Amino acid sequence: MKTKDKKIKEFDTVKTFREIKEKISKEIQGMTFEQFKAYLAEKNSNLSS
Repeated sequence: MKTKDKKIKEFDTVKTFREIKEKISKEIQGMTFEQFKAYLAEKNSNLSS
């Protein structure tokens, strides 16, 4: 049986994506649809600047 050495990950994509999703979920929790639209517009404008 061969054993492979496990590499230490410098960046864990799945973990990072989960953290981002949880942060967004907390930020938008309880928002109305109008507030959510404003939130998305703000985030979109931050990306394009």
